[in-house]
Amino acid sequence: MSTAAAQGVFEGDDRQYSPTRLDGWLEFVDGPERVQPQQFSSTGLAALSPGERLRYDDRRAVWHANIGPIKTPQLLHLHDELAEIVESNRQDGDKAKPAALVDAYPGLGKSTAVREYARDFHRTQIALRGETTPDGHRRVPVIYIALSGNTRIRGLNAAICRFYGLPIRGDADSLAERAKDAVLSLKTAVFVIDDIHFLDASFRATATMANHLKFLANTFPVTLVYIGVGVRERGILAEGLSPEQTLHAQFGRRTTALALRPFQIEDEAGREEWRRLLLTIERKLVLTHTHPGMLADDLSDYLLARSSGHFASLMALINRGCLRAIRTGHERLDADLMNQVNNDAAAEEARKELVAALEAGLLTSRPRSRRRHQKTA
Repeated sequence: MSTAAAQGVFEGDDRQYSPTRLDGWLEFVDGPERVQPQQFSSTGLAALSPGERLRYDDRRAVWHANIGPIKTPQLLHLHDELAEIVESNRQDGDKAKPAALVDAYPGLGKSTAVREYARDFHRTQIALRGETTPDGHRRVPVIYIALSGNTRIRGLNAAICRFYGLPIRGDADSLAERAKDAVLSLKTAVFVIDDIHFLDASFRATATMANHLKFLANTFPVTLVYIGVGVRERGILAEGLSPEQTLHAQFGRRTTALALRPFQIEDEAGREEWRRLLLTIERKLVLTHTHPGMLADDLSDYLLARSSGHFASLMALINRGCLRAIRTGHERLDADLMNQVNNDAAAEEARKELVAALEAGLLTSRPRSRRRHQKTA
């Protein structure tokens, strides 16, 4: 028995790792699925001892903070598009593999969706080819890095080396060679580069950075999957060329731009999709007084107004609402409780316009079969 267990220490199910490091990525890939905490009745909840209640509430908190990923139509569609690119890239090492760019607004869950695809791809490759390479190295099918503000060529190469746990001393060229050796030895097939909009895309640097990304594609036998916001507008795909020259931009020719759309309620299909999402989330909430339709019926318009259809804003709001419901003993989500919960600034800014449209009857999130008069946010 470990010292912590012998002392009765409760560590909970927090998993603190960085997927931008190999050990953290492997924990993300290989970690066990979380088990949804038991649902107690009011009587069962009251019967818990103070220590049991403290630990139970802690398990619920970490569970609600990590709900998902939810297999939304948007996520599944993006996974299909990524698979089409990544899994068709079986070219020999002397040929450049086309890249993918997931370019979408913040808060739609694009990083989460790409990481989930990358995790599935990683697991499939291990199942297909084994955990070790023919030379006895650990097989690492995927690496994941996230960039910081105005990253330049050396910083990008250093981030790749840092993932593998390699030294990061030396100039950009030596770092690139070091990373290439690791890619070849560990049989890496996919690079996921998140926050690519943080690459230095100043007028002078754009062409240089685009050339470096082409260098990675030409010399590393991997599929590059970029994730970013407004990447096309920043000019990286066009390599800093004028509009007349853009058609000749090699980087743009080798990169397929993909998107992830927000939830919308302009048509019946969108409203049905929104309802299915809320019903799925409902089933994952561990609150004593939860009930069918708590989100999908009672709070449908309210949650749309508070999140503006952005998945990250919705999940942050629900997670915080669940925490407040547990701490206050309310044990359910309703508008009175949720009005006490803060959400991100962008969602709150969009809220007023959406509330006005919902209250005026110009919009509704409810499918025709579920509509009824109800107060919104």
